[in-house]
Amino acid sequence: MPIAAATGTQYTLIRETPQGPATATITEVAAGIREYALNGIDLVEGFAADVVPPLGAGTVLVPWPNRIRDAIWSQNGVRHLLAITEPAQMNAIHGLLAVTAYRLVEQSADAVTLAATVYPQAGYPYQLDTTVSYALTDEGLAVTHTLRNVGTADAPVALGTHPYLKIGDVPTGDLVLRLNATSHIDVDHRLNPVGETPVDGTRFDLRDGARVDDLDLDDGFGGVVVQDGRGEHSLTAPDGRRVTLWGDTNMAYVQAFTPRIFPVRARGTDGTTTVQLGQAVAIEPMTAPADAFNSGKGLRWLAPGEEWVVRWGIAPTGFVA
Repeated sequence: MPIAAATGTQYTLIRETPQGPATATITEVAAGIREYALNGIDLVEGFAADVVPPLGAGTVLVPWPNRIRDAIWSQNGVRHLLAITEPAQMNAIHGLLAVTAYRLVEQSADAVTLAATVYPQAGYPYQLDTTVSYALTDEGLAVTHTLRNVGTADAPVALGTHPYLKIGDVPTGDLVLRLNATSHIDVDHRLNPVGETPVDGTRFDLRDGARVDDLDLDDGFGGVVVQDGRGEHSLTAPDGRRVTLWGDTNMAYVQAFTPRIFPVRARGTDGTTTVQLGQAVAIEPMTAPADAFNSGKGLRWLAPGEEWVVRWGIAPTGFVA
Protein backbone atom coordinates (compact mmCIF):
# COMPACT_ATOMS: atom_id res chain seq x y z
CA MET A 1 0.00 0.00 0.00
CA PRO A 2 1.47 3.42 -0.91
CA ILE A 3 2.26 5.77 1.96
CA ALA A 4 -0.19 8.68 2.14
CA ALA A 5 1.26 12.16 1.86
CA ALA A 6 1.09 13.94 5.22
CA THR A 7 0.65 17.25 3.37
CA GLY A 8 -2.03 16.09 0.93
CA THR A 9 -1.82 16.44 -2.82
CA GLN A 10 1.62 17.35 -4.14
CA TYR A 11 1.83 19.88 -6.98
CA THR A 12 5.03 19.61 -9.04
CA LEU A 13 6.28 22.63 -10.99
CA ILE A 14 8.95 22.44 -13.73
CA ARG A 15 10.60 25.15 -15.82
CA GLU A 16 13.72 25.55 -17.95
CA THR A 17 15.49 28.74 -16.83
CA PRO A 18 18.64 30.55 -18.02
CA GLN A 19 20.44 28.94 -15.05
CA GLY A 20 19.15 25.47 -15.78
CA PRO A 21 16.11 23.32 -14.97
CA ALA A 22 14.11 24.39 -11.92
CA THR A 23 11.64 22.22 -10.02
CA ALA A 24 9.38 22.82 -7.04
CA THR A 25 6.85 20.83 -5.04
CA ILE A 26 3.95 22.68 -3.40
CA THR A 27 1.69 20.99 -0.85
CA GLU A 28 -2.07 20.97 -0.48
CA VAL A 29 -1.80 21.28 3.31
CA ALA A 30 -0.61 24.76 4.38
CA ALA A 31 0.09 25.63 0.70
CA GLY A 32 3.73 25.09 1.58
CA ILE A 33 6.98 24.72 -0.32
CA ARG A 34 8.15 21.14 0.20
CA GLU A 35 10.94 21.22 -2.38
CA TYR A 36 12.66 23.75 -4.62
CA ALA A 37 15.79 22.94 -6.63
CA LEU A 38 17.87 24.34 -9.47
CA ASN A 39 20.04 22.00 -11.55
CA GLY A 40 19.24 19.34 -8.97
CA ILE A 41 20.69 21.48 -6.15
CA ASP A 42 18.24 22.01 -3.29
CA LEU A 43 17.54 25.67 -2.50
CA VAL A 44 15.20 24.96 0.43
CA GLU A 45 15.27 22.37 3.18
CA GLY A 46 13.03 19.68 1.76
CA PHE A 47 11.26 16.83 3.48
CA ALA A 48 9.56 13.60 2.45
CA ALA A 49 5.93 13.54 1.36
CA ASP A 50 4.94 11.36 4.31
CA VAL A 51 6.47 13.78 6.85
CA VAL A 52 4.75 16.64 8.69
CA PRO A 53 6.62 19.88 7.80
CA PRO A 54 9.49 19.95 10.32
CA LEU A 55 9.71 23.13 12.39
CA GLY A 56 7.05 24.75 10.21
CA ALA A 57 9.11 24.35 7.03
CA GLY A 58 7.62 26.09 4.00
CA THR A 59 4.20 26.87 5.48
CA VAL A 60 2.03 29.95 4.92
CA LEU A 61 1.22 31.88 8.12
CA VAL A 62 -2.18 33.63 8.00
CA PRO A 63 -3.85 35.71 9.46
CA TRP A 64 -0.82 36.36 11.62
CA PRO A 65 2.81 35.20 11.49
CA ASN A 66 4.90 34.43 14.54
CA ARG A 67 3.28 34.63 17.99
CA ILE A 68 0.40 36.19 19.93
CA ARG A 69 1.24 36.54 23.62
CA ASP A 70 -0.82 34.22 25.84
CA ALA A 71 -3.06 33.58 22.80
CA ILE A 72 -5.03 36.67 23.89
CA TRP A 73 -5.66 39.97 22.15
CA SER A 74 -8.16 42.78 22.64
CA GLN A 75 -10.05 45.22 20.44
CA ASN A 76 -12.28 48.05 21.66
CA GLY A 77 -12.44 46.46 25.09
CA VAL A 78 -13.39 43.03 23.72
CA ARG A 79 -11.04 40.23 24.79
CA HIS A 80 -10.37 37.51 22.20
CA LEU A 81 -9.00 34.12 23.28
CA LEU A 82 -7.27 31.96 20.66
CA ALA A 83 -6.17 28.35 20.94
CA ILE A 84 -2.72 27.91 22.50
CA THR A 85 -0.67 26.29 19.73
CA GLU A 86 2.79 26.80 21.28
CA PRO A 87 2.30 25.10 24.67
CA ALA A 88 5.92 25.47 25.77
CA GLN A 89 5.60 29.25 25.61
CA MET A 90 1.80 29.47 26.13
CA ASN A 91 1.30 31.47 22.93
CA ALA A 92 -0.71 31.20 19.71
CA ILE A 93 1.71 30.72 16.84
CA HIS A 94 1.73 30.59 13.02
CA GLY A 95 -1.84 31.68 12.33
CA LEU A 96 -4.88 29.57 11.53
CA LEU A 97 -4.07 27.78 8.26
CA ALA A 98 -0.89 25.88 9.08
CA VAL A 99 -2.70 22.51 9.00
CA THR A 100 -5.48 23.46 6.57
CA ALA A 101 -5.94 21.75 3.19
CA TYR A 102 -6.06 24.35 0.42
CA ARG A 103 -8.16 23.78 -2.71
CA LEU A 104 -6.75 23.93 -6.22
CA VAL A 105 -7.73 26.99 -8.26
CA GLU A 106 -5.43 26.76 -11.28
CA GLN A 107 -2.39 24.77 -12.35
CA SER A 108 0.07 24.78 -15.26
CA ALA A 109 3.47 23.18 -15.82
CA ASP A 110 5.32 25.90 -13.92
CA ALA A 111 2.66 27.51 -11.70
CA VAL A 112 -0.11 26.68 -9.25
CA THR A 113 -2.70 28.70 -7.34
CA LEU A 114 -4.29 27.37 -4.15
CA ALA A 115 -7.07 28.84 -1.99
CA ALA A 116 -8.33 28.51 1.56
CA THR A 117 -10.87 30.23 3.78
CA VAL A 118 -10.35 31.43 7.32
CA TYR A 119 -13.75 30.91 8.94
CA PRO A 120 -14.97 32.77 12.04
CA GLN A 121 -13.86 30.93 15.16
CA ALA A 122 -12.92 31.37 18.80
CA GLY A 123 -10.52 34.29 19.08
CA TYR A 124 -10.92 35.35 15.44
CA PRO A 125 -14.55 36.18 14.56
CA TYR A 126 -13.81 37.16 10.95
CA GLN A 127 -13.96 35.48 7.56
CA LEU A 128 -11.21 35.72 4.93
CA ASP A 129 -10.77 34.21 1.51
CA THR A 130 -7.09 33.67 0.74
CA THR A 131 -5.07 32.49 -2.23
CA VAL A 132 -1.39 31.77 -2.75
CA SER A 133 0.18 31.45 -6.20
CA TYR A 134 3.60 29.92 -6.86
CA ALA A 135 5.31 30.38 -10.21
CA LEU A 136 8.72 29.28 -11.42
CA THR A 137 10.18 32.14 -13.48
CA ASP A 138 13.50 32.88 -15.14
CA GLU A 139 14.43 34.76 -11.94
CA GLY A 140 13.40 32.09 -9.44
CA LEU A 141 10.29 31.15 -7.47
CA ALA A 142 7.72 33.98 -7.27
CA VAL A 143 4.90 33.92 -4.72
CA THR A 144 1.73 36.04 -4.63
CA HIS A 145 -0.77 36.09 -1.77
CA THR A 146 -4.23 37.61 -1.75
CA LEU A 147 -6.39 38.13 1.33
CA ARG A 148 -9.99 39.29 0.94
CA ASN A 149 -12.33 40.15 3.80
CA VAL A 150 -15.62 38.43 2.99
CA GLY A 151 -17.15 39.18 6.40
CA THR A 152 -19.19 42.11 7.65
CA ALA A 153 -16.67 43.77 10.00
CA ASP A 154 -13.15 45.15 9.60
CA ALA A 155 -10.70 42.26 10.06
CA PRO A 156 -7.12 42.40 11.42
CA VAL A 157 -4.64 40.60 9.17
CA ALA A 158 -0.92 39.97 8.85
CA LEU A 159 0.99 37.45 6.80
CA GLY A 160 4.26 35.56 6.84
CA THR A 161 5.90 32.45 5.43
CA HIS A 162 8.43 29.96 6.79
CA PRO A 163 11.00 28.86 4.18
CA TYR A 164 14.34 27.34 5.17
CA LEU A 165 16.89 28.29 2.52
CA LYS A 166 20.06 26.44 1.57
CA ILE A 167 22.52 25.79 -1.23
CA GLY A 168 22.37 22.04 -1.20
CA ASP A 169 25.94 21.19 -2.19
CA VAL A 170 27.46 23.47 0.51
CA PRO A 171 27.21 22.86 4.29
CA THR A 172 24.66 25.37 5.58
CA GLY A 173 27.01 26.42 8.39
CA ASP A 174 29.48 27.69 5.75
CA LEU A 175 26.94 30.00 4.11
CA VAL A 176 26.88 33.73 4.88
CA LEU A 177 23.54 35.11 6.06
CA ARG A 178 22.74 38.74 5.26
CA LEU A 179 19.67 40.48 6.65
CA ASN A 180 18.96 43.94 5.28
CA ALA A 181 17.22 45.13 8.45
CA THR A 182 17.99 48.07 10.74
CA SER A 183 16.27 47.10 14.00
CA HIS A 184 15.99 44.06 16.28
CA ILE A 185 12.78 42.98 18.01
CA ASP A 186 13.78 42.50 21.66
CA VAL A 187 11.92 39.67 23.41
CA ASP A 188 11.37 38.11 26.82
CA HIS A 189 12.06 34.51 27.82
CA ARG A 190 8.88 33.42 26.01
CA LEU A 191 10.00 35.09 22.77
CA ASN A 192 7.37 37.80 22.99
CA PRO A 193 8.33 41.40 22.07
CA VAL A 194 9.31 43.88 24.77
CA GLY A 195 10.87 46.55 22.54
CA GLU A 196 12.71 47.35 19.34
CA THR A 197 16.29 48.65 19.14
CA PRO A 198 18.72 49.59 16.34
CA VAL A 199 21.06 46.80 15.27
CA ASP A 200 24.04 49.17 14.94
CA GLY A 201 27.02 47.92 16.92
CA THR A 202 25.28 44.71 18.05
CA ARG A 203 25.56 41.05 17.09
CA PHE A 204 22.24 41.47 15.31
CA ASP A 205 23.68 43.75 12.65
CA LEU A 206 23.77 41.27 9.79
CA ARG A 207 23.73 43.78 6.95
CA ASP A 208 27.31 42.82 6.06
CA GLY A 209 26.69 39.14 6.77
CA ALA A 210 27.90 36.41 9.12
CA ARG A 211 28.54 32.67 8.78
CA VAL A 212 25.48 30.69 9.72
CA ASP A 213 27.58 28.37 11.91
CA ASP A 214 28.50 31.38 14.06
CA LEU A 215 24.88 32.37 14.68
CA ASP A 216 22.24 31.33 17.19
CA LEU A 217 19.05 33.09 16.16
CA ASP A 218 15.33 32.89 16.69
CA ASP A 219 14.92 36.63 16.27
CA GLY A 220 12.69 39.12 14.54
CA PHE A 221 13.93 42.21 12.76
CA GLY A 222 12.26 45.41 11.59
CA GLY A 223 13.24 48.33 9.44
CA VAL A 224 13.73 46.18 6.36
CA VAL A 225 15.48 48.38 3.82
CA VAL A 226 13.56 48.63 0.55
CA GLN A 227 15.25 49.42 -2.75
CA ASP A 228 13.48 49.42 -6.10
CA GLY A 229 10.28 48.28 -4.43
CA ARG A 230 11.58 45.33 -2.47
CA GLY A 231 13.68 44.26 0.50
CA GLU A 232 16.27 41.52 0.12
CA HIS A 233 17.98 39.03 2.44
CA SER A 234 20.35 36.31 1.31
CA LEU A 235 22.54 33.27 1.80
CA THR A 236 25.87 33.25 -0.05
CA ALA A 237 28.22 30.34 -0.67
CA PRO A 238 32.04 30.69 -0.55
CA ASP A 239 32.11 30.42 -4.37
CA GLY A 240 29.78 33.43 -4.75
CA ARG A 241 26.52 31.64 -5.54
CA ARG A 242 23.64 33.29 -3.77
CA VAL A 243 20.04 32.61 -2.87
CA THR A 244 18.09 35.81 -2.21
CA LEU A 245 14.76 36.02 -0.44
CA TRP A 246 12.93 39.16 -1.54
CA GLY A 247 9.69 40.74 -0.42
CA ASP A 248 7.61 43.68 -1.57
CA THR A 249 7.06 46.78 0.58
CA ASN A 250 4.47 44.93 2.68
CA MET A 251 7.19 42.60 4.01
CA ALA A 252 8.61 45.16 6.44
CA TYR A 253 9.77 42.54 8.97
CA VAL A 254 11.79 39.35 8.85
CA GLN A 255 12.45 36.50 11.28
CA ALA A 256 15.73 34.56 11.22
CA PHE A 257 15.90 31.10 12.80
CA THR A 258 19.05 28.95 12.87
CA PRO A 259 18.15 25.61 14.51
CA ARG A 260 20.76 22.88 14.78
CA ILE A 261 18.14 20.14 15.15
CA PHE A 262 16.54 20.33 11.72
CA PRO A 263 16.14 16.92 9.99
CA VAL A 264 18.39 17.85 7.07
CA ARG A 265 17.91 15.75 3.95
CA ALA A 266 21.02 14.95 1.90
CA ARG A 267 20.95 13.49 -1.61
CA GLY A 268 23.72 11.03 -2.50
CA THR A 269 25.34 10.76 -5.91
CA ASP A 270 23.80 7.30 -6.19
CA GLY A 271 20.30 8.74 -5.85
CA THR A 272 19.77 7.76 -2.22
CA THR A 273 18.51 10.18 0.42
CA THR A 274 19.61 10.30 4.04
CA VAL A 275 18.26 12.42 6.89
CA GLN A 276 20.12 13.55 9.99
CA LEU A 277 19.71 16.38 12.48
CA GLY A 278 21.81 19.38 11.54
CA GLN A 279 22.11 23.09 10.89
CA ALA A 280 19.38 24.94 8.99
CA VAL A 281 18.42 28.57 8.50
CA ALA A 282 14.96 30.02 8.00
CA ILE A 283 14.51 33.49 6.55
CA GLU A 284 10.86 34.31 7.18
CA PRO A 285 9.40 37.42 5.52
CA MET A 286 6.56 38.96 7.52
CA THR A 287 4.22 41.91 7.18
CA ALA A 288 4.12 42.33 10.96
CA PRO A 289 6.23 41.26 13.95
CA ALA A 290 5.26 38.92 16.76
CA ASP A 291 2.26 39.99 18.87
CA ALA A 292 1.08 42.49 16.27
CA PHE A 293 -2.54 41.88 17.25
CA ASN A 294 -1.72 43.53 20.59
CA SER A 295 0.91 46.10 19.57
CA GLY A 296 -0.69 47.09 16.28
CA LYS A 297 2.73 47.19 14.57
CA GLY A 298 2.44 46.29 10.92
CA LEU A 299 -1.17 45.18 11.42
CA ARG A 300 -3.51 45.69 8.47
CA TRP A 301 -7.27 46.12 8.93
CA LEU A 302 -9.25 45.00 5.90
CA ALA A 303 -12.68 46.51 5.38
CA PRO A 304 -15.49 44.22 4.20
CA GLY A 305 -14.87 43.42 0.54
CA GLU A 306 -11.31 44.78 0.60
CA GLU A 307 -8.48 42.73 -0.92
CA TRP A 308 -4.78 42.85 -0.05
CA VAL A 309 -1.99 41.52 -2.27
CA VAL A 310 1.48 40.60 -0.95
CA ARG A 311 4.41 39.33 -3.03
CA TRP A 312 7.76 37.71 -2.25
CA GLY A 313 10.09 35.17 -3.78
CA ILE A 314 13.36 33.24 -3.86
CA ALA A 315 15.95 34.22 -6.47
CA PRO A 316 19.14 32.18 -7.07
CA THR A 317 22.10 33.84 -8.80
CA GLY A 318 25.51 32.61 -9.94
CA PHE A 319 24.40 29.10 -10.78
CA VAL A 320 25.60 27.60 -14.06
CA ALA A 321 23.21 25.94 -16.47
